[in-house]
Amino acid sequence: MGRNPAIEPANFDSIRAANRKQAMIPAGSQVIDPVGTAPGLVVPGRPAVMVLPGPPRELQPIWSKAIQTAPVQDAIAGRTTYRQETIRIFGLPESSLADTLRDAEAAIPGFDLVEITTCLRRGEIEMVTRFEPNAAQVYTQLARLLRDRHGHQVYSEDGASVDELVAKLLTGRRIATAESCTAGLLAARLTDRPGSSKYVAGAVVAYSNEAKAQLLGVDPALIEAHGAVSEPVAQAMAAGALQGFGADTATAITGIAGPSGGTPEKPVGTVCFTVLLDDGRTTTRTVRLPGNRSDIRERSTTVAMHLLRRTLSGIPGSP
Repeated sequence: MGRNPAIEPANFDSIRAANRKQAMIPAGSQVIDPVGTAPGLVVPGRPAVMVLPGPPRELQPIWSKAIQTAPVQDAIAGRTTYRQETIRIFGLPESSLADTLRDAEAAIPGFDLVEITTCLRRGEIEMVTRFEPNAAQVYTQLARLLRDRHGHQVYSEDGASVDELVAKLLTGRRIATAESCTAGLLAARLTDRPGSSKYVAGAVVAYSNEAKAQLLGVDPALIEAHGAVSEPVAQAMAAGALQGFGADTATAITGIAGPSGGTPEKPVGTVCFTVLLDDGRTTTRTVRLPGNRSDIRERSTTVAMHLLRRTLSGIPGSP
């Protein structure tokens, strides 16, 4: 353009004022190179103080560098080493887990040596237990009590997620999905994992009745007789996906996510699932899921993942 760059004084002054504080550091502190504009700081002393930027994309890359600085290493020298174990549970109300933990507190000597936190994620319970090495036997007894009392509802004792377990179970297989109310969320969840192209054949979002008939071969008479949200239609959707993609595993979801569309017989949150394998094994369930539209759709993918896990593992009963 033939124009030389120049500084606009008013803008330059405002930029300098906004960033000046990021260049001011306590005397004697160690600066950690920033990812954005805010540096990390480690201030020696007793205790040593770390000052790190808040945004995760800036914090995470410099965290390991901060931990390795001499002041922080000196501060954590001789620290107590804790173990942390994660148990994942599905199909168990939080109140039932609370009852079990109260019983464990009364029955297991040294129960106060373990620190337990529970969190409901995607319709599952994640139980994290922290303890010092000398309390390992307490944790072993706790895990055994959970296993004995709640059986297959305790689906992971090593922290592995249902997504990880399903991915392993699908090794050497090809899966296709047929979705209505979830509109592809299950397929998206399956393909979130790198390498999923080895076992995901494809997906169909058949939202309308016409799409169910045209894309999956569902007989309109079946829909007329039972409704789009029904176990027979879920089974037909799974069969259509299995055949259409030449897969050996198929999962179908059809439901009412709301907020409208429910009836007294089929209220909002009614969702039907089918898992179908090419050897004839099949699992079909109808569940009532709580929450708003987004909750119901997300929880539907979790139910489908657990039905897949149980069917592929040969575990009987409800998920």
